[in-house]
Amino acid sequence: MSHGNAEKLRIAAFGGFRTIPPRAGSAGADKFAFELYPRLVAKGHQLTAYTRIYPQDRDAPADSYQGIRLLPFRTVSRAGLDTLLHSFKVTADIIFHNRADVVHIMSGANSIWSVFLRLAGKKVVLSQFAMDWKRDKWPWYGKLFYIMSNYLTAYFPHRVVFDNIYTKDYFEKKFGKPFDFVPYGCEVNESGDASGILQKLGLSAGEYFLFVGRFIPDKGVHLLTEAFSHIKTDKKLVIVGGSPNPSNYEMQLKQVSDPRIMFPGYIYGGDTNALMKNAFAYVQPSIIEGLSPVLLTVMGLGTPVVCSDIVENIYITNDNAVHFGTGDAAALAEKLEFALSHVDELATKAAAGKADVENRFSWEKITNEFIEIFSR
Repeated sequence: MSHGNAEKLRIAAFGGFRTIPPRAGSAGADKFAFELYPRLVAKGHQLTAYTRIYPQDRDAPADSYQGIRLLPFRTVSRAGLDTLLHSFKVTADIIFHNRADVVHIMSGANSIWSVFLRLAGKKVVLSQFAMDWKRDKWPWYGKLFYIMSNYLTAYFPHRVVFDNIYTKDYFEKKFGKPFDFVPYGCEVNESGDASGILQKLGLSAGEYFLFVGRFIPDKGVHLLTEAFSHIKTDKKLVIVGGSPNPSNYEMQLKQVSDPRIMFPGYIYGGDTNALMKNAFAYVQPSIIEGLSPVLLTVMGLGTPVVCSDIVENIYITNDNAVHFGTGDAAALAEKLEFALSHVDELATKAAAGKADVENRFSWEKITNEFIEIFSR
């Protein structure tokens, strides 16, 4: 297999990610960029990543990270519109300043820009994640925009890469053409000392359930708080994440009265991994999901998992997690109680899961696959 290392690529990247490294309000696409792009640079390729500056941002934006050139562009805070404005500015900059030969776009919502980039002679590779048009966070016109974008995604980029086989199958059946599949990686830089973050939050190792992610309805966080409030345990539930501009959904979540439920806000890097590593179990209650970077990270750390039985979660976990019926808070409560009373079984599944994901989701292999796609 050729890895394209003979040809040093000039790559520009924009779309679903906001900052490198991730910060408050970041999501899976930010983690994906954070993991993939430094590895591309380490293999000798030149990469320019376009980050976002929001009106509320006060810190001076970074201009580089681990060899990546970071170009920050200003945008607005309004969801949806921020991506549109930012991507318009970025596309113009790539074309008029000839920043790259290959452009990596994240999210099908940005597929319209592939038309202009191709007209300018750029090679365009687009990464499509979950079935975004199904997400409850979007109003009807947002969902319609995503459905229309699917047609642009299918036909205008040179290559489209899916990180989960189910969305890929949907596109292949709908549009009658093949697409690429490259999953997310699972290798984790384990934090050496977890005592700092545990002490700061008043936690003990193995004495809390954990969720890390965005507070949006399709992540199912409301199901988790409801389920947890119905089980009897001295363990805590730690819900990490949030947004600088909280939605009504997020504000309602935080109104729970159960003193065992904690919302410590957004936590970064090694501290997040330390929380994952030392949790009694990680809970993934998602209703809609792509190939979840957080779930892969947790399994790579060898932490037990309780998750919904959507196909994307089962693709990662196989039989190495405790599954519950998607969207069912009562079923989740039942499985949380099962986890509390079957500690040895949980540990066995976690150990098997760690070995399995390390075998199937290697970042080295994934990086080489992207280089090959960019080089073709």
